[in-house]
Amino acid sequence: MAGHSKWANIQHRKGRQDEKRQRVWTRVVREIMVAARTGGGDPNANPRLRLAIDKAKAANMPADTIKRNIDKATGNLEGVSYEEIRYEGYGIGGAAIIVDAMTDNRVRTVADVRSIFNKFNGNMGTTGSLSFLFDHKCVFTFKKKDGLDMDELVLDLIDYGVEDEYDEDDETNEVTIYGDPKEFGNIQKHLESEGFEVTGAEFTYIPNDLKDVTPEERETIDKMVERLEEFDDVQTVYTNMKPEAVE
Repeated sequence: MAGHSKWANIQHRKGRQDEKRQRVWTRVVREIMVAARTGGGDPNANPRLRLAIDKAKAANMPADTIKRNIDKATGNLEGVSYEEIRYEGYGIGGAAIIVDAMTDNRVRTVADVRSIFNKFNGNMGTTGSLSFLFDHKCVFTFKKKDGLDMDELVLDLIDYGVEDEYDEDDETNEVTIYGDPKEFGNIQKHLESEGFEVTGAEFTYIPNDLKDVTPEERETIDKMVERLEEFDDVQTVYTNMKPEAVE
C-alpha cells in the first residue's frame, strides 16, 4: 500500500507539473500569435515576437509548435484570433490591480475577471483609470562581465531611455536594467552585440505609488492575484501593494 501511495503522489505531482507547463505554453502561444499578427512573422524585425519565442524556448516548446503558431497568426494557416485586453480596478484596502489578458472570447474573460474582483471584495474600474499609478518599462537581466563599468554601459544606452538606477545580484552575478519599452529591440541588440549573456527580458509595469495595506488585506490580495493568474486568458497581473517588510 505504501508503494501504491507513493506512486499516487508521484502521479499527482507530475499531473500538477504538466498542468503548470500547459498553462505556460497556452500563454506563450497567445503572446506569439498576437506579436506576429501585429508586428509580422520575422523575429529579427519584431522584438516582441523575438521575446515571445525566447520565452517559448525557455518553456521547452518544440520549434515546429512555435513556427505553426507564427504561421497561424500571419495568415499562412487557419487558427484562432486573440486580442489583448486590459482590466483595471482596486483590491481590498485600495491597492490598484491591473490585469493583462489575451482572449478569443471577450465576454468569457471579463466575466471570469469580474467574478474574482467580486469574490475578494474588489471593484473593477474603466481601462486607463489606474495607468498613472504605474510606469511602463522594459527590463533586461544579464550576466556581469569581468571589468564591467556600469556607468559606461548606462551612458551607452541612455539614448534608449535606460535609467541610471539598476539592480545588482551578487549571488547570481547578474545586473537588471530598466528602459523605454519602445526601445526594447535596440537595447536587446546592443547588449547582444557587446557579448552580454541576457538571462531575462520582458515588458512590465512598475508601481510609482506604493499602497500600504494591513497583513489581512495583503493575504486577501495575494489570494486574489493567485486566482486571477490561474485563468488561461490572464497573461500578467500587476499591483501597487507595498512589498512586505523584510526583517
